[in-house]
Amino acid sequence: MKIIWMGHGSFRIETEGQTLLVDPWLTGNPVLPEDRHDEAVSGATHILLTHAHFDHVVDVLPLATRLGVPVVGQYDLMGLWAESEGIETVGFNKGGTVDLNGVRVTMVPASHSSTFATPDGLRTGGSEVGFMIAAEGHMLYLSGDTDIMADMDWMGAYYKPDIGILSAGGHFTMDMKATAWAAKRYFDFKTVIPCHYKTFPILEQSAQDLVDGLPGVDVIEPEVMRAIEV
Repeated sequence: MKIIWMGHGSFRIETEGQTLLVDPWLTGNPVLPEDRHDEAVSGATHILLTHAHFDHVVDVLPLATRLGVPVVGQYDLMGLWAESEGIETVGFNKGGTVDLNGVRVTMVPASHSSTFATPDGLRTGGSEVGFMIAAEGHMLYLSGDTDIMADMDWMGAYYKPDIGILSAGGHFTMDMKATAWAAKRYFDFKTVIPCHYKTFPILEQSAQDLVDGLPGVDVIEPEVMRAIEV
C-alpha cells in the first residue's frame, strides 16, 4: 500500500490495483505545486469525499468528469450530484461498506460540519464522515476532519485499525496533543500519519507533540507527493 500526501487533507492511496483520491484539493492548494497536479491524480480509479468544505470538494466534480471515475461518499450529497451533475457516484452512509474492486471502504462518523457555498448562501452537503479502508491485510482509519469523539471508542475496538491518517492541525479539527490523546486512548495504531496541518499559518506547523505523545508508534510526518509504503 502506498499513501501519498497531496497536502492538507488530500491523499492518494494506491492499493489492491486501485488508486483512491481522498478529498483531492488541487485548485488553490498552497502546498501542492501546480506542475504536479496531473501526477497527483493520474490513474485514479475512485474519488472518496469526507465532507463538502471547499478545501476538500472544490476539485471533486471537475476531476470526476475529466477522469471518468466515480465519487464515493455520503448518500445525500452523492444522490444530488448524480441527478444534477450527471457524474457516476457511489452513495452510502455511516455503518455501510462498499467494495471498490477489492478495497473495502466503510463509512464511520466524524464530528465537524459539511457546508458549501451557493449563490443563495451556505447549504449543508450531507454530513461529515470518516472511512475505514480494508486492503492488503491492513485496516486504515482515515478520520476526515474531526474532533475527539466518544464514537472513537467503539470504532477502535470494532475495526481495530493499525494505520491512522488523522486530522491534527487544530483550529478546525483536533490539534496534535488532542490527536495523540485520542490515538492512545481509543486505538492501537502501529502507524500514524497526521494531516490537515502546515497548510496555513493558523494551523499547527509541527507534529512534534504528536510524536512525543505516542511513544512506540511510528508517527510519520508526510511530505507532499512522497510515497509512504506500509
